[in-house]
Order: sequence, then C-alpha cells, then structure tokens
Amino acid sequence: MTRGSAPGAANRRDSGSTTRADTLLLALGVLCASTAGPLVAAATAPALAIAFWRNALGAVVLLPYVGARYRAELRGASRSTLLLALLAGVFLAAHFGTFLPSLRYTAVSSATALMCSQTVWAALFARLLGERLPGRAWFGIALALASVLLLTGVDFTISTRALIGDGLALLGGLFGGAYVVAGGLVRRDLSTACYTAICYSTAAAVLLAACLASGQQLAGYRSEDWLYIGALTVLAQLLGHSLFNLVLRSTSATVVSLTGLFVVPLASVQAALLLRQTPPAATLPALALLLAGATIVVRARQRVAPEAPPVD
Repeated sequence: MTRGSAPGAANRRDSGSTTRADTLLLALGVLCASTAGPLVAAATAPALAIAFWRNALGAVVLLPYVGARYRAELRGASRSTLLLALLAGVFLAAHFGTFLPSLRYTAVSSATALMCSQTVWAALFARLLGERLPGRAWFGIALALASVLLLTGVDFTISTRALIGDGLALLGGLFGGAYVVAGGLVRRDLSTACYTAICYSTAAAVLLAACLASGQQLAGYRSEDWLYIGALTVLAQLLGHSLFNLVLRSTSATVVSLTGLFVVPLASVQAALLLRQTPPAATLPALALLLAGATIVVRARQRVAPEAPPVD
C-alpha cells in the first residue's frame, strides 16, 4: 500500500472505482496540467530556461517541507533507490528540455498529443524490463505509432519547422516514458514527496547546466514572462503533478492515466482561445488516432502492471 493510504485504499485502486472527491481532484489536476503548453507558447523567454525555472521553483517549494518531515526516510533510503531517483530526475529534465522547446516550433495541439505518447513508450520500456504485454497493447502501440507518422506527415506539408517541433515533442514523450518507468520503481521505496523533491532538484541542476552550456538567458525577462513562469510552476508543476499523485492513493492508476489524456483537447482549446492557435483540420484525425492508441495501451496494461500518471 502506498504510504499514507487510508484502509481499503488498495482495494479501491484495484477495482478502479473513483470517489466524487477524487473525480473533482482529477478534473482539477487535468485542467492545471493542460495549461503548460499554452503558457510556454505565450511566453517569450527561452523555452529551455522556462524548463529550468519551473523545476527550480518547484524544488524550492518542496525541499524545506521534505527536509522537515521526511529526513529520516531519506537517510534510510538505499543507495540504489537514490541513484534511480536521480536517474528519473535526469529523464524528467530531458522530457522538459525537449517538450517545452517543441512548443516554439509546432502547434500546442500537436506537441501535447505527441508528448502523451509517453504512455506508449512507458509500455515498451516496461516490456524491455520483463513485463508481459497483451496483444491489445501491441495493437494500441501500432495504432499510436501509425498516428505519429500521419501527424508528422501532415506537419511536414505545413513546414519543416513544424516537423522539427514534432520530433522534439516525440522525444519529450520518449523521455517522459522513461521517467514514468523509473519513477514506478523508485516509488516502491520512497514516498511521493521525497521522490518528487529529488526529481525536481535533479532536473533543475541538469537543465541549469544545459542553459549555461548553450548560453540561454536566465533573467531579464518581461514581467509577463515571469507571471507565465510562476503560473506554470504553480498550476502544471505543483498542482497538476501533486493532484495526480494524491488521487493515486485511492484511485486506479489506469483511471488516472486515461484521465490525463484529456490534457490534449483542453490544451488545444486554451491555445485556440488565448493564442488564436487553431490546429489544421488535417491533423485532427491523427490526434484522435494517437489518443485512441494510447487509451488501448493503458487499458490493456491494467491487468498486467500498475501504470504511473502522466508527466507534463
């Protein structure tokens, strides 16, 4: 049972039932997570620097709390667990370091959908680690990969710039899948708070090094950009992730993963309203196909192994 779970929570997770309170928390979590794409697209600060700041600020908020409440847990953690948590933080940095810059090249809808391919990548990585995948999961993977080819083909007809963005977003999904699998292993031994604090801190350090090496500007932004970064940190980084992890105590991980896919249409609607960024009609079938494939993969894995929530 997850640390801090109420009695019977494991049974509720296995049955896939969701309380009314959890449903409201999930809805709020999805809404908060869906703001990431539009906020980054609206900002003029370097995307890689935004990735650094959202992790650094998140770590600043979490570290004092974890240091005060979970010091004994951190001291008692094995070296292998801590090293795996650090590796997960590196994967998280790579996820943000590719997904956020992709929003400078392609539409929010395309980038967000391709990022959600992390569900498919997580299944493939889990298979490499020995997990058995049902036939339906392989069908979902094939469907998702076909939709990726369709989506990138459409974007290629629009511009090579959009194709570059698709490639970065797809890499973001790949690294997100690796982060999910590594995190699933770490959270067998570490609480969510400790794991999250380590990940954010590690990701911030890796992204800071990347920003310095590439000469990214880390300050001197417009006041509006700092507001976007603050909103991104509070909404997507702290609330979005935290609410997903919170409901995992009593809600099926499959339900959480499937609900997380609603980030794509919500982000697209926000981009259309706030940025006047409407996805080309030709991309809509590919987006729907990608979400359908990811849904099949998640549902097929439900009876094989627990799935972690999305990362954005």
